Amino acid sequence: MKKSLLLLAALCYLLVACNSNSPEAEADHAHDAEGNHLVESALEPLAYTLYTSKTELFVEFKPLVVGTESRFAAHFTALGDLFKAIGKGTIKLSLVAENARQSITATEPEVPGIFRLRMTPEKAGNYKLVFDIQTPAFTDQIIIENIKVYPDEKTAIAQQPAASGGGNDITYLKEQAWKVEFANAPAQIEPFSEVIRTGGQILAAPGDEAVVTTQISGVISFTGKNFVPGSSIPAGMSLFTVKSNEVVQSNLGAEVTKAETDLATAKKNFERASELIKDKIISEREFLEAQLRYENAQTQLKAVSVSRNFNQNRQKITAPMGGFLKNIMVENGQFVSAGQPLATIAKNKKLLLRADVSQRYFPKLAAITAANFKTTDSEHVFNTRQLNGRVLSFGKTASANSPFVPFTFEIDNVGNFIPGSVVEVFLQATSQPALVVPVTALLEEQGVFYVYVQTEGESFQKRELKIGASDGLHVQVLSGVTEGERVVTKGAYQIKLSTASGTLPAHGHEH
Repeated sequence: MKKSLLLLAALCYLLVACNSNSPEAEADHAHDAEGNHLVESALEPLAYTLYTSKTELFVEFKPLVVGTESRFAAHFTALGDLFKAIGKGTIKLSLVAENARQSITATEPEVPGIFRLRMTPEKAGNYKLVFDIQTPAFTDQIIIENIKVYPDEKTAIAQQPAASGGGNDITYLKEQAWKVEFANAPAQIEPFSEVIRTGGQILAAPGDEAVVTTQISGVISFTGKNFVPGSSIPAGMSLFTVKSNEVVQSNLGAEVTKAETDLATAKKNFERASELIKDKIISEREFLEAQLRYENAQTQLKAVSVSRNFNQNRQKITAPMGGFLKNIMVENGQFVSAGQPLATIAKNKKLLLRADVSQRYFPKLAAITAANFKTTDSEHVFNTRQLNGRVLSFGKTASANSPFVPFTFEIDNVGNFIPGSVVEVFLQATSQPALVVPVTALLEEQGVFYVYVQTEGESFQKRELKIGASDGLHVQVLSGVTEGERVVTKGAYQIKLSTASGTLPAHGHEH
């Protein structure tokens, strides 16, 4: 029985061996000129990511071999505040050496951002790839140095570097990035100021506002046209008329007479007290009280005195300076009292930026030269230097009502600020070189900060950062990234979402 099984196995082996030498079997394999079997291409694709000030190029292609058509999937991104695919333009690809040059041109992208280029190298050697970019908006050139063209595929396979693992790299395709708000920027060492972060407020500058008041009591009438907050007010414009009549309860003449009588009485009492204090007949306290009553009587008489420029029954009130009407504090036909505020006019050319600084930073305030700040309703960061700002003062003591020390800048009003607005302030002292990344690059999870670093055109790494101070625009990096690595400044959250979903769109790249 065992002998029968052995004979059957040998017969099967001979049948298979014979069949492998059949013409049909030979047709299933590739052969060289000598009839030897050829192994299918094991060339691994190359990928390059390069930047200029205008363009990002991410290109993929297999090692170049003489006589073999090479296909390039070239992704072109126009740089700016946002990175967007180049949708229109011409790309000329040249393979250049000392005594050799061949070129191919793509007149339009296959899809926005992706240009397909095919080239068959003619001669082995060391070359450079030159991409000449022509778009309706700009021209640019990107060069990849030290590109080898191999004499045959066997040589190319033998010399290709060992494949390196992607590690924890995250794939985020160009097609995804182009559809969202996306940008990246290199981590850079640049002058960075020691920062004190605090709160503050935008205030009107002294002399930049004027409060319009009435000098008599009476019924007010509006005389200005289009008299609403925000209206432009030229200097000398008629604003209000105040008229006294029988309805008015207080009589200005009677008030003046009473004030004059009170002043005369207070003066006599003060003169008498001045004599008595010499002989110590009255106490110091009684003398001071008599002096205070005399001074108050003088003030009261001035308050009820009426200027000769108008009569006691009617006052015409004009704008003391040009500007805009900030607010109106009365209504047409309302009864007003002498000295009552009626409206506020503001030039609004200069403003104050007041930062409320903790007392523990007091020793550092003398070194503060500028500040970044932003309002609570906007992410735009302003700098006092850009607004012709200058340091006015900083408090030497803290008031009883506040534990903070005020630090005040004067700045130009560029139309973006409303006096009274609350702001976040980043006071800046002496600059020192530091590695920084934009604040917009930071993401945070449970108190841990991280960024996404672009390692290749479509590969990213999540890096945990140890950060230092922030000036509102940049944050100091103590560890996590190195100088020159490109961090995602816009669109990082979309990368995070793509890793959570675990799905990617169809890539469509050719190699």
